[in-house]
Amino acid sequence: MAFTHGKNAAFKLDNAAGTLQVLTAYLDSVDLNNSVDVSETTTMGAEAKTYLSAQSDATLSISGKFDGTAVSGPHVVLSGLIGLETTSSFEYGPEGSTAGKQKLLGECFLTAYTVSAPVGDVVSFSADLQVTGAITVGVWP
Repeated sequence: MAFTHGKNAAFKLDNAAGTLQVLTAYLDSVDLNNSVDVSETTTMGAEAKTYLSAQSDATLSISGKFDGTAVSGPHVVLSGLIGLETTSSFEYGPEGSTAGKQKLLGECFLTAYTVSAPVGDVVSFSADLQVTGAITVGVWP
């Protein structure tokens, strides 16, 4: 088995113009949640429940350090996606973006963007993204 540290992860997201922007340097967390709906098929007399696998669903949550000045930084990218009716592409490399490493690709909508400025800490942000369609697996060139 080959394990890797989270510090190596890479994440890119389209800006409002549809150009992938590297957000890796601003992020401290990327969470990808995959789930599958199931439908119960249990009938009378059964001792145990049975199910059918149905449709899959995925969401992404990202968070990190706020930078309102960088043209390709998180604030410019994420605030430009608020209310956008078209999807944004993402590329996520849990093991990094080294050539040959796996990356997860898909389309998503921004569903929440929060900026937090606590008096005793660094200004940060978080965003939630709803994946639409399937996530595909590729490799970094």
